[in-house]
Amino acid sequence: MKKIFLTLTIITIALFAFNSCKHEVPVLIVNTTPQPGPVANNGVCFESEILPLFQSNCAKSGCHDAATHKEDLVLDSYANIMRKDIVPGNADNSKIYRVLFETGKDKMPQPPNADLTIAQKALIAKWINEGAKNTVNCNTSCDSNQFKYAANVSVIINTFCTGCHSGTVPSGNIDLSNYNAVKVQALNGRLVGAVTHTAGYSAMPKDANKLTDCQIAQIKKWVAAGALNN
Repeated sequence: MKKIFLTLTIITIALFAFNSCKHEVPVLIVNTTPQPGPVANNGVCFESEILPLFQSNCAKSGCHDAATHKEDLVLDSYANIMRKDIVPGNADNSKIYRVLFETGKDKMPQPPNADLTIAQKALIAKWINEGAKNTVNCNTSCDSNQFKYAANVSVIINTFCTGCHSGTVPSGNIDLSNYNAVKVQALNGRLVGAVTHTAGYSAMPKDANKLTDCQIAQIKKWVAAGALNN
């Protein structure tokens, strides 16, 4: 019995030594449990700031949605986003962040889809460097009495809409990449119809949560006031 135990011990040590020489990247255990509440130190909220960027820019038909996903990569929820290509605490070693700066076939989003803005890329990097946590019910302060285009409406549009509605071939041939283009959709009624999920309009954001009541109120009040470039 002692000889068998000794033999097994030697084999175990040998296997450990063999495997340790491979220098494999350790598997990172990520806490996927939603972490509700305010984010400390002005941190990034996944639910309200990061998820909409992935859903709008990545999780769409022909790219990384559940139905037509490329490279077995779906980017429509926290669990799917964290499946691979993210190293919590290290954006520079996270492929999902690095491809935002690539060129050619490695570039994401791929043309004709529009590139993310510098601010959006920085926000994703900050979230990853903070640990890529599943923070929810946070950074949701909203005042429906504040509805200026620059400070309020454009922020909503850029976060939830321009991933699909920009670039050389915008979805539905609806461009929302600049004020004049947004104003057209505001004054013809399609913007409010879409975000309020009114019958006869395509509900937006597509395949994502409806905007909050406060965000919808801000858009409606801005449109009612004349859709000014204020």
